[in-house]
Amino acid sequence: MSRISYQRPQAAVLAARLREPRRFIQVVAGPRQVGKTTLVQQVVEDLGRPVVFASADEPTLRGPGWLAQQWERARLKARGAEAVLVIDEVQKAAGWAEAVKRRWDEDTRDGIALHVVLLGSAPLLVQQGLSESLAGRFEIIHLPHWSLAEMRAAFGFGLDEYLRFGGYPGAAPLIGEPERWRRYIRDALIETTLSRDILLLEPVRKPALLRRLFELGCQYSGQILSYNKMLGQLQEAGNTTTLAHYLDLLAAAGMLAGLQKFAGQGVRRRASSPKLQVFNTALMTAELDMDPARVDPELHGRLVESAVGAHLVNAAAQGQCTVCYWREGGHEVDFVVTRDDVRLAIEVKGPSAHHHLSGIDVFMKLYPDSRVLLVGGDGMPLDEFLTTPVPTLLG
Repeated sequence: MSRISYQRPQAAVLAARLREPRRFIQVVAGPRQVGKTTLVQQVVEDLGRPVVFASADEPTLRGPGWLAQQWERARLKARGAEAVLVIDEVQKAAGWAEAVKRRWDEDTRDGIALHVVLLGSAPLLVQQGLSESLAGRFEIIHLPHWSLAEMRAAFGFGLDEYLRFGGYPGAAPLIGEPERWRRYIRDALIETTLSRDILLLEPVRKPALLRRLFELGCQYSGQILSYNKMLGQLQEAGNTTTLAHYLDLLAAAGMLAGLQKFAGQGVRRRASSPKLQVFNTALMTAELDMDPARVDPELHGRLVESAVGAHLVNAAAQGQCTVCYWREGGHEVDFVVTRDDVRLAIEVKGPSAHHHLSGIDVFMKLYPDSRVLLVGGDGMPLDEFLTTPVPTLLG
């Protein structure tokens, strides 16, 4: 099971931009373990240019002085030829945005042909730094979790394997050893993201609450849960504002989203109970301490709905759409996906999966210009849905 010859579609985008005359800083942003470093390495190796590759993902603090040293190394390689500087986990270097701005502007003024690629596993933090200091100087390439189509092409995953083991390429060779696979996901991915990446976004006063909230989100992925019920489940002194904030941090790290209720032209922020949704079904099977090789029908149904939701929220993270849910009284629609003036109501039907066909009927009476889609059952096959890009679904 190998991905040596596989390149994600975003690689072609980055390669094309690096072949252009130096114009913008290229920023590759996405969650941990989705292949950002591998993708950039593939691209720069194919370019055949001198390259300096440095990582700020170290226990010791990286500051402006360290970044200046890496930049000078790259400038030496750019004498007389185009070169590339790659800074991995750039958001972990103190004062990185201002340091990058200063040296990028110096190179622009001096005509130095040094292309710069920045990688970050905390997309929200990277974007904050870019917007504050580097406006007009960068382009972002969003790298989401791997889709079924990508895992199939790279590793030969079938639908069942994708539902159970999700879309993490580094863990794919371990699926024949479920316990080893689970330890990898929990130790190298979940723990690292919670204890390092999220704490960089901004101070977390209650790290234990953040962790338990993530565990609860994995347990209830695909379900609507009020903040008060969450507090009761977590048995933690806190308030709904703290939980909502922590959900935002988990979403920014590409782990767990709290979908808001659709309400006409927008969504009701905070006033509505969120629908919990993982970005990758591997987080569910690993965190719930269940053997992904032995999935019971009830868990399978939850994985089906969560896989549909993950496909949608990963598209939303790339700016391709907005994802909500809808519920009034006893009527519910699993997902409401919008982009510009297009609105798509999606129901998921599968073994033990929640589905509310009456909810679709009520929703259509309220919003008659909506389109509807049933996934599973006699609707669109799940395999087809998960291999269809969301912009294509929206037409």
